[in-house]
Amino acid sequence: RLIGTSARTFVEREVDPVFDELEHLSYDLSRKVMARAGEQGLLGVEIPEAYGGLGASKVASTVVTEALARSGSFNVTFNAHSGIGTLPLVYFGSEEQKRRYLPRLASGAWIAAYCLTEPGSGSDSLAARTRAVLDGDAYVLNGTKMWISNAGFADLFTVFAQVDGDKFSAFLVERDTPGLSVAPEEKKMGIKGSSTCQVRLENVRVPRENLLGEVGKGAHVALGTLNIGRFKLAAGAVGAVKLFLGYAAG
Repeated sequence: RLIGTSARTFVEREVDPVFDELEHLSYDLSRKVMARAGEQGLLGVEIPEAYGGLGASKVASTVVTEALARSGSFNVTFNAHSGIGTLPLVYFGSEEQKRRYLPRLASGAWIAAYCLTEPGSGSDSLAARTRAVLDGDAYVLNGTKMWISNAGFADLFTVFAQVDGDKFSAFLVERDTPGLSVAPEEKKMGIKGSSTCQVRLENVRVPRENLLGEVGKGAHVALGTLNIGRFKLAAGAVGAVKLFLGYAAG
């Protein structure tokens, strides 16, 4: 109940006053509000305390998801970061990876994005064509991802690729890695305050230690995380319906 109250208060104080500006997609403002969410612990609800999070339960994170549903496009920014952007690292990251990245994600200093969908493959993730080839101490990635939430200003991308053409795997790729580029914002009919772009990889060298999980086990990372996201999407829908019922009753 306390964390639910905290989340609702956050929306009232930090999102509502700048709602219209957020809906027009300001990268700087989005990052600023995300940092405020990090200061209040909302970005790290499911991140263990050892890495700067709250280490709270799925119940607590679901309550936060429900409360954030009234925040419009910012809701997508928030959940793409704290859910599919961060949880792959929480569930499958090595100790070194967690210590390097999770504190930054919990605080909002860094923003996360999840790169699965491609122009030729959506929910059929194993049909991905992005390739990764081991070359010495790094994997070289080539391919295109699309509909990537937070891509316009994200700092860390979880990228899925086929190692040697048939071993679906996940990698942690930092934004400033040479060869990674982000296309202009997509022109959407709705949720216009959420960044949505293509992410292009041209001979992107990713250190071997940035392999997330095991080679060939990317489906576990991708689908395990998406299942949590789908569950939370339902919780967010409940939060929105409660808001609309309140409007109707008022």
